[in-house]
Amino acid sequence: MKMQKRIIDKDVQILAGLARGLRDEYIKPEEDLWAGSPFAWIKTRPSRQVGKIGEQLVAGWCASRDLNVVRSPDSDADRIIEGRRVEIKFSTLWQSGGYTFQQIRDQNYEYLICIGVSPFDAHAWIIKKDDIPFDELKHQHGGARGRDTWWLAFKPEDPPKWMSRYSGKLADIYKVLSKYKSKKR
Repeated sequence: MKMQKRIIDKDVQILAGLARGLRDEYIKPEEDLWAGSPFAWIKTRPSRQVGKIGEQLVAGWCASRDLNVVRSPDSDADRIIEGRRVEIKFSTLWQSGGYTFQQIRDQNYEYLICIGVSPFDAHAWIIKKDDIPFDELKHQHGGARGRDTWWLAFKPEDPPKWMSRYSGKLADIYKVLSKYKSKKR
């Protein structure tokens, strides 16, 4: 069945009007932080797609800043940016006001980029893998199988102490990766 862009049937128009009125009873404006956000649609996607969207956003942003970006040839890193193996983790702002970066693994990459989007802002941290204190992170899953994945959750204004040297701005990603730009271009 093909989806219509507008409601034609008078009875469905009445039902839609009632739904709009009820929405205001259930969702207060301060609760609907994502209303009008260019990132709101991302929250409607399944989590597996959200991670891929995050990778595409970072790759596109880096390319727009004239950084050389290619897909990684293996699953240990998401992208190769200016010759550096980069793993990308993405989160949208949770109701609690924080970000949760999941499925962090100790694999073959040089930098971990954590990028979070809130309704009208973005935060980003680029961390050398050697600086990640895996022993201080929380395991994402229990049992023997889950000992190789960690997660990191924090509010953007209050990252963990070990991340204090990373400011949380997109410009910092550019600063770090642009140092590797080829002089031959």
